[in-house]
Amino acid sequence: MDNATIERESMEFDVVIVGAGPAGLSTAIKLAQLAKEQQKETTICVVEKGSEVGAHILSGAVFEAKALAELFPDWKEKGAPVKVEVSGDDVYLMRSATKALKIPNLFVPKTMHNHGNYIISLGNLCRWLAEQAEALGVEIFPGFAASEALFNKDGSVKGFLTGDMGVAEDGSQKDGFMPGMELHAKYTVFAEGCRGHIGKQLIAQFKLDEGKQPQHYGIGIKEIWKIPAEQHQLGKVVHSAGWPMSESKSHGGGFLYHIEDNQVAVGFIVDLSYTNPHLSPFDEFQRYKHHPKISQYLNGGERISYGARAIVKGGLQSQPKMVFPGGLLIGDDAGTLNFAKIKGSHTAMKSGIIAAESIAEALNNEDAIKQLNSFTSNYKNSWAYKELHMQRNFGPAQHRWGNIIGSAYCFIDINICNGLLPWTLSDPKSDHSQMQKASACKPINYAKPDGILSFDKLSSVFISNTNHEEDQPIHLRLKDNNIPIAANLKDFDEPAQRYCPAGVYEVILDDEGNNPRFQINAQNCVHCKTCDIKDPSQNITWVTPEGAGGPNYPNM
Repeated sequence: MDNATIERESMEFDVVIVGAGPAGLSTAIKLAQLAKEQQKETTICVVEKGSEVGAHILSGAVFEAKALAELFPDWKEKGAPVKVEVSGDDVYLMRSATKALKIPNLFVPKTMHNHGNYIISLGNLCRWLAEQAEALGVEIFPGFAASEALFNKDGSVKGFLTGDMGVAEDGSQKDGFMPGMELHAKYTVFAEGCRGHIGKQLIAQFKLDEGKQPQHYGIGIKEIWKIPAEQHQLGKVVHSAGWPMSESKSHGGGFLYHIEDNQVAVGFIVDLSYTNPHLSPFDEFQRYKHHPKISQYLNGGERISYGARAIVKGGLQSQPKMVFPGGLLIGDDAGTLNFAKIKGSHTAMKSGIIAAESIAEALNNEDAIKQLNSFTSNYKNSWAYKELHMQRNFGPAQHRWGNIIGSAYCFIDINICNGLLPWTLSDPKSDHSQMQKASACKPINYAKPDGILSFDKLSSVFISNTNHEEDQPIHLRLKDNNIPIAANLKDFDEPAQRYCPAGVYEVILDDEGNNPRFQINAQNCVHCKTCDIKDPSQNITWVTPEGAGGPNYPNM
């Protein structure tokens, strides 16, 4: 189907925003607030690919309310779903499958201290932020995926195109076909979250990452459990490093947060710089839940939700330029997460607030400026940038020296020197390039799930409420159909079978155990983007499926 031959309607706005996450919604709210203060009409539209705002939002999440208070000083009175204060921090070094060392609070990097923070559902916070935005006159369109950027004749971004609805797998138009719409604006803000597919294209097109280190990522996998009341400690936060990742000399760690209604959020983050292609992040998480320090809270409980999402963690060394002609790249689309804190919502929101201030200034200028250069200086003068600068060496230190020595370095750098050491560590090797040949690595044999604490991928995807229209073009594109078997299976035992947390990728053999073929079960995809990041041949490109497809998280 030729996009050029389809007649499309268009809509004009002052500002269009891709993504109703914390960054995008903060941009919309601040813009609307400024327009109201200045008694100026500003048309603002937010497009969200999830079936509703919050459907695709997944985070731990321990939350700093700093940026929220800038938007709404009276957020408590307004009823924001930010209620469970952190009551205590436990940080463990997991020594083995049964042993753990509790780290004294004095020796924990201060970025991990959570006094004054809250445990929240980021999805529910985004739903609340969307209500506030709509009350200020912002138009929000859930269920519509931004499929590609649109450009003016001078090369500046003009807006974006929403995906067509009702296209069959073979590319033909089904009954009820609806062509995507062009949304045009004076300024377009991309807030797609980690590894945004349009953001990725804009970074390449405008060379926004020129002179920067490669971006680095982790995959975060999370479950929500309902547990017995006597095991629940409202507000308790548990973090850990070490086992099970230490067995494969990989990096990562776990978390367990006690939230409302006798529930806990338990999760695991695997650094995608791992080298052993036999490693399965999903199965490492299932192992983690059996550790006594974690299972003591889960025993007798019931798992009620599951999800997975990549996180961006390269820090300032990897952060691309966020300004391009016609718009901005903000939040995790640009890598604003503070990995030393394992938090990014507050910095993403602050980037959105600064974006709104810069755009409002430009809209007030009769000679409207296409390149929002004021954003760069405003961002560099903000507390968000200063915070990221202080922790800039955390990730590279972990990669270079491991959890124990790396954390000791970070204690000196952050706790004692306040991030003021006169150097910046580099981390120049991209995550996908670090995978070694399968023949050079120790195989990992994972135990079968017991159905009590550990589970399989398909039953997990089921409780993520993931759904896609099956008869549509596959949104996981292979540049070369031969690579999965001819190269990745031969060299790496096709790691997509293991790094995907949703069972999307399989290698199928015939009845004699020969003639392998690569199968993509795209309807299982939870939109984590790990395949787009970790494929050693960089052969998989994640693009948006039909709008409203994917997971439907209730309160992740």
